[in-house]
Amino acid sequence: MPEKKVVEALVSGGQATAGPPLGPALGPLGVNVLMIVNKINELTSSYAGMKVPVKITVDPETKEFDVTVGIPTTGALIVKETGIQKGSGTPHTAKVGNLSMEQVVKIAKIKQPTLLAKTLKAAVKEIVGTCRSMGVTVDQKDAKDVMKEIDEGVYDNILEK
Repeated sequence: MPEKKVVEALVSGGQATAGPPLGPALGPLGVNVLMIVNKINELTSSYAGMKVPVKITVDPETKEFDVTVGIPTTGALIVKETGIQKGSGTPHTAKVGNLSMEQVVKIAKIKQPTLLAKTLKAAVKEIVGTCRSMGVTVDQKDAKDVMKEIDEGVYDNILEK
């Protein structure tokens, strides 16, 4: 019995096509590529406009498949929440967007299963760090200042929920 084949790809949420990278990878396995693409689009529609990692496991004998959707990158989630096109080329001088602390907590909760952080507070600090490297402010403040405030307990009421 041949073992299952796994195909991993990065697709645009809700916009996967039978072209590259999926078509060439799945075609030789003899599966219905269009069915798999439709399933991926159905599962990733909530991540529209973001790059989403997907993992397709195919049984070449029975042609059965299973699609697992990963979580978009932290940067992609920040871009979606702020509505910006991309991060700043010079993040320490040019700020390109702003998030509220509630939005940062929302992103942290989405990403927490894949982060190294053990607590929500630590996860929020990771997200704020990414904001800093992208030139995004939090509550109209520089991310470095927000980090100090998190350590001082300023946002503990939000982080306890």
